[in-house]
Amino acid sequence: MKFSIGSRLTLWYLAIFATAQFLFGISMWFVLRQHLYGIADATLTAQVEDLAHLLKAMKEKNRTVPKLREEVSEAYDLEHSGDFLQIYDGDENWIFRASSLQKSQLAPIAPAAVKHASFRNVQLEGKPYRFIIQRLDVNGRSFTVQTGVPIDEIIATVSVFQRDLLFLAPLLLLLAAAGGYWLSRRALSPVDAIARAARSISGDNLGARLDQLTSGDELQRLSDTLNEMLARIESAFLRVTQFTADASHELRTPIALIRTEAEISLRKSRGQEEYREALRHILLEAARTTSLMEELLSLARADSGCENLHLSVVDLNAAIAETASGWQHLIENRNLRFTYKSSDQPIPVLADRVALQRLLAIMLDNAVKYTLPPGVVELRVESRGRKAIIAVRDTGIGIAEQDQRKIFERFYRVDKARSRASGGAGIGLAIADWIIKQHSGSIAVQSSIGNGATFLVELPLQLASLPRRQMCATAVEMQPRLPLNL
Repeated sequence: MKFSIGSRLTLWYLAIFATAQFLFGISMWFVLRQHLYGIADATLTAQVEDLAHLLKAMKEKNRTVPKLREEVSEAYDLEHSGDFLQIYDGDENWIFRASSLQKSQLAPIAPAAVKHASFRNVQLEGKPYRFIIQRLDVNGRSFTVQTGVPIDEIIATVSVFQRDLLFLAPLLLLLAAAGGYWLSRRALSPVDAIARAARSISGDNLGARLDQLTSGDELQRLSDTLNEMLARIESAFLRVTQFTADASHELRTPIALIRTEAEISLRKSRGQEEYREALRHILLEAARTTSLMEELLSLARADSGCENLHLSVVDLNAAIAETASGWQHLIENRNLRFTYKSSDQPIPVLADRVALQRLLAIMLDNAVKYTLPPGVVELRVESRGRKAIIAVRDTGIGIAEQDQRKIFERFYRVDKARSRASGGAGIGLAIADWIIKQHSGSIAVQSSIGNGATFLVELPLQLASLPRRQMCATAVEMQPRLPLNL
């Protein structure tokens, strides 16, 4: 049977309280008993000391037993302190015996058998007494003293205390159980409120949050943590929703154009040139759709952890030079001036050569799209300290400061009016950002409206040559999953 947390806390509280109550009750019972017996023992010790003073006052050593008996009897017959007193000498001759002890025949003990004072409880005629047995050496003679006091009041007091403990213990346990249950319910009431609020949150109201607690304890930290988690879930949900909507929109437009172009061409007979023009438009839109789908598949593979990178030590200069030479002719055909500067020394980095070339292609393509002729596109590769630097600068339209934080989000485009004409879908920089992160690098943007833009990529230098190895996205340390930036 499973109990709730409140019930378990109550049971634990009750068990701890019962244990503490039991130990406290037993301790108090022993303390009271020992204290009361201590009072009786102190009284008996004082009586023995008085007797010792009396015997010392009888200075003659050769007093006969009858003489001692007579003198002690004169001192104690009229005093209640001698009501339970008997004294024996070394020959077991009684010196004094109270009348109350003559009937009980309390066994005498020789002084030689008494090593030190001792106390014991004795039953005389059905009544309890506390006796002290002690040896006295006075004036060259040894005596055994046995004297006692009734302890029926002590026993009654201890019994009443024990009865009251046994009577009050269940009541206190009931009160403790009620108090523990109330405390547990009060302490866990915020948890119930959190659970109710959490159950009410669904995909339709992800913006809802748990009530803000100000208790400063673990429950507040739990509430704050859950609210932070809900914020992350809401953000991811919105990014997925936006990604789906954007992808659908981007795919719907070229498909609609292809369908429209085909329907118009089939409505009536046309000349060969008209059909060729229609097919050319269809082919262009198909190519754009294919490129978009490939980019979406790349992002999907990155998200699922199946995008492979083959990392090895490569010369960044050589890898960039291959891509730069291919882009130079394309850039110059756009009436743009292209400059390329590289380092005289090799720049070794641990990287995927194809991924690096794709990264550079994305950056150059982005620079060409937003640079009007006669503009300049500049590519620079160098090393600084332990970093390899790739810089792409253009003299294009520039990027506003508020847009610079968003350009690496998927489907985000600064100039939405020119997106179709330029052929971009807003995915390239998201892929570039993923490639950079897989290489443990970073990217920064320096730009302002009308003054072009500079993209700076930093990659760690590989100072020691490493053997070629294949790294897959399933390796967490080298292949973190691409965040879903929408």
